[in-house]
Amino acid sequence: MKILFMGTPDFAVPCMRALIDAGFEVCGAVTQPDKPKGRGHRLMPPPVKVCAEENNIPVFQSETLKDKALLPVLEELEPDLIAVVAYGKLLPEYVLNFPKYGCVNVHGSLLPKYRGAAPIQRCVIDGEKVTGVTTMYMEKGLDTGDMIYKSETEIKPDETCGELHDRLSKMGAELLVKTIRSIEDGSAPREKQDDDKACYAAMISKETGHIDWNRSAEEILNLIRGTNPWPISYTIYNEETLKIYRARLGGDCFGEPGRFRIRGKKLEISCGSGCIEAAEIQLKGGKRMTAESFLNGHRLDENIVLK
Repeated sequence: MKILFMGTPDFAVPCMRALIDAGFEVCGAVTQPDKPKGRGHRLMPPPVKVCAEENNIPVFQSETLKDKALLPVLEELEPDLIAVVAYGKLLPEYVLNFPKYGCVNVHGSLLPKYRGAAPIQRCVIDGEKVTGVTTMYMEKGLDTGDMIYKSETEIKPDETCGELHDRLSKMGAELLVKTIRSIEDGSAPREKQDDDKACYAAMISKETGHIDWNRSAEEILNLIRGTNPWPISYTIYNEETLKIYRARLGGDCFGEPGRFRIRGKKLEISCGSGCIEAAEIQLKGGKRMTAESFLNGHRLDENIVLK
């Protein structure tokens, strides 16, 4: 079976490697264009492109899939199946309908929950206890296709989005190999999604990380975990951005939301209910460090309320 792989970020790389290691013929990789990164705005290739080139797999990059822009590639490679993992764009019908066995997607949630762009971040932010990955046949809607297999995992109480992302990417790789093998031998199941149980995982922005101290300590802790490693939760101290990378639940609320206090080497912040203890922070212009190290070298005015 000839497989065309479509994907872009780190999450997709283990899936691509798993297909190669399993002996499937990956005839090409379609990924997003190189993008400028860092202070020098140097063009950097997407992780899928790097992986493909390391394995001598042809790479195709296009700004758009509209107007049948990918059709020449499809006609040249003639894939039997297209495997899609975090590609970043909706596939038009001419792509969906081209391969004999259709297009299969690995999605980072237990569908139909958390359809959309940010399933891993949103499930952590929402305080979910269990998540997983789902493989599905793709159709025109957004993550609405018939499901094939699911793999579940518990979310650890202190697990960040980045840590969960890495675990789910490995689970997705194993599930994709299982899925394609079952499609190949005709044993793949097919289950329709219950739209009434669906919810949408909206895209994350930098503003998503702005902490509302009126929320409960549990909700704020989930936000801090769900926005690590990007965009990182933050608050405003004396008109400067204070990022909070990690935190833990504290005791009872001790003042108005956003009021903080320093107890020895602990930085405690009062929430709408309860409080949190900031464990790893970064003040604008400074280095990321533990709260204890930060307090060793900085003085904070406890009369200021965080916003």
